Amino acid sequence: MHYARLFVATLLLLLASGATGCVSDTDVKQQAVTAHAQLQPTVVTDAELAAYLQTVGQRIITSAHQLKDEGYGPAAQSTEDSSWMFSQNMQFHIVASDTLNAFTTGGEHMYVYSTLFLQCATEDELAAVMAHEFGHVYGRHVEDGIKQGYVQWAVGVGSELSSSAGYGDLGSAAVLAAKYIGMGFTRKDEDQADQLGLAFYTRAGWDPNHFADFFKRMIALGYDTTPQYASDHPTLANRVTASAQRVSKMGATATKYRRAPVADPQKFAAIKARLKEVVAKMPKTAATKQAQALLASFNSCVSPNNDQPEQKRVRAQLKKAPAK
Repeated sequence: MHYARLFVATLLLLLASGATGCVSDTDVKQQAVTAHAQLQPTVVTDAELAAYLQTVGQRIITSAHQLKDEGYGPAAQSTEDSSWMFSQNMQFHIVASDTLNAFTTGGEHMYVYSTLFLQCATEDELAAVMAHEFGHVYGRHVEDGIKQGYVQWAVGVGSELSSSAGYGDLGSAAVLAAKYIGMGFTRKDEDQADQLGLAFYTRAGWDPNHFADFFKRMIALGYDTTPQYASDHPTLANRVTASAQRVSKMGATATKYRRAPVADPQKFAAIKARLKEVVAKMPKTAATKQAQALLASFNSCVSPNNDQPEQKRVRAQLKKAPAK
């Protein structure tokens, strides 16, 4: 079965189970596997880069596991078995994309877009974004979004699109269908992911005073122009303020777990240079184009209030697709 059709079939199954409130971790993980198969052409497979990202990610996951065992947060309070969240199957991936974003499908795969990685000035900034994404997994935000019916619109409209969207068979379903994941992250979800992410980030050894550095960078670059009242997501400025308030309440915890970064500033700059070279050499096939369209269709987790050029282009082409 074509990946796009399989993805829609999976979503329809989840929609049916979501209507009865019976979505499980297993359902979400299976959906994530299906989505990953579609995104695979954009995954950066360079061994050095992949190992670095996973090392940073594993520090976050290990710290989350420690906190979970101490009874911290929603995963510790859930009746479902959360052990899979801390297994060796949990993977962070760099994906080649012109969109500045990071996201998770809620299962065992989390993604950092190459453009976002290259925009990070320090490992602290990168780790904060990654900790936030794992916060969405730990908080089961995708599962909650499915249960609340956010998937219905995506499947209903996505299944009616034709290939005239400009991305072949993928455009007929999977591009728009995948949008439900980003749309399902509410203001509360994003704030909780920041709260959880900050806890994981601090326990993993990074300085909590730098957790909001990437948000500040996005503000400086003009990614925070939508006022809070006009958005269903927290503004970047509000996220900076909330993080500062949380750090101020940490006391000794803010320094108790401090460790050196995986990569010092010089090594981090070298890793970014390598990533830029690797992405430039990646083949630009039809499959890559389709996967990058899928990447662009996800709402931004780091700046959900401001669509970027590639996101606007993909969505404009989707709107041109005639409904059947």
